[in-house]
Order: sequence, then structure tokens, then C-alpha cells
Amino acid sequence: MPGPLARAISATLRSIMADRRITARDLAAKAGLSRSYLGKRLRDEASLTANDVEAICAALNEDLMTFVTESVRRMRR
Repeated sequence: MPGPLARAISATLRSIMADRRITARDLAAKAGLSRSYLGKRLRDEASLTANDVEAICAALNEDLMTFVTESVRRMRR
């Protein structure tokens, strides 16, 4: 099971997706991931890898450090 940081990372990602109205299918395609692989991680059934986070941030044009910092803040709440 994903730990606190992994859950915070997926929560940050879900928040960005909701704000931008991006579907998991579209994000998976842009990041080079399968829909089912990404879906398990968005549901906190498994953790995203560092490579996944990098690919997702690139696909979303998100700054990696900002994304990680927001996730750490979220974890601490």
C-alpha cells in the first residue's frame, strides 16, 4: 500500500487533473502510461514511481519541484 507521501502525490495529481478537467485516459496517453496503470495509482492501489512523476509533470507542463513541494505540504496537513 502507498505510504503518506505517495498518497499525497496522487492527491496533488487528482487536484490538478480536476482543475484542468483532464481525464486519466488523456493524461496517461500524454505521459506514456497505460490507463489501467495510472488508474491504480490515482486510486492509491499502488505508488507512482519517480519516473512516472517526471513524465506526468512534463505532460502537464508542471514544474517538478513545485509539484513535489505541494505534495509534501499536502502530506503534512
